[in-house]
Amino acid sequence: MKPHRGPRAARNASLWGEASARGLPHTARMDTNRIAHVAALAGEPARTAMLLALMDGRALTARELASAAHIRPAAASRHLALMVEAGLLQVQPQGRHRYHRLASAQVARMLEGLMQLAVLQPARRVATGPADAALRTARSCYDHLAGRLGVAIAGHLSDAGAVVLDADATSAQATQRLPALLLPLGILAESLALPGGQPPACRPCLDWSERRMHLAGRLGALVCRHCLDSGWLQRGAGTRALGITPAGAVALRDWLGLARWREVVEG
Repeated sequence: MKPHRGPRAARNASLWGEASARGLPHTARMDTNRIAHVAALAGEPARTAMLLALMDGRALTARELASAAHIRPAAASRHLALMVEAGLLQVQPQGRHRYHRLASAQVARMLEGLMQLAVLQPARRVATGPADAALRTARSCYDHLAGRLGVAIAGHLSDAGAVVLDADATSAQATQRLPALLLPLGILAESLALPGGQPPACRPCLDWSERRMHLAGRLGALVCRHCLDSGWLQRGAGTRALGITPAGAVALRDWLGLARWREVVEG
């Protein structure tokens, strides 16, 4: 005699059967307990603060992350161990220290999406994103640029036909015009090329404060790294904000054009 299964068990079995029929790998099948576990880990306030502190792409020690979350180092270590076990963070030992960073770009995208949802207030019109003017102007979003500067760069590349966004702004594709457009920035074609001469991968990322697209993916990371390496942008201590240096202001203004540059600096 077969055991009785309630409606919930039958529904879960049906979902499992559909996944199997589509030939999905085991890791791609629906696991509600796993989803709930990851959401609970990211949703605890101290852990959320530590995850957001790593959104600038850097690796930090447990003590630095404890300070960001305003908790004791011993408590931070327990939180960090849980997030490492769940695949949200990875640890990089170096000498006597253990540095923690986000485990992947997928984790960063999850956090960026949560930040967007957290500030949505459909009942009334509100100012979006951070109140900090520096964060709104330019900041790091994991390994690429965000804020008004990131949006301006994406708009400039799109208007020039170097990057094509689809109609729904859910995907982006670099074109063969990209190297010529980035050359004035000093980004050489050799650094852009992928095997086979294909343009680098890029994708649109909805900007938390501007609610328009900036560019992520390999292209977004390359532009961000070039601006930092060139001394046009500089990181601040304990913040995702990126300061625009005098040399950066000249180089980026000349490349973006005066009208778009005003959008960056004047808001």
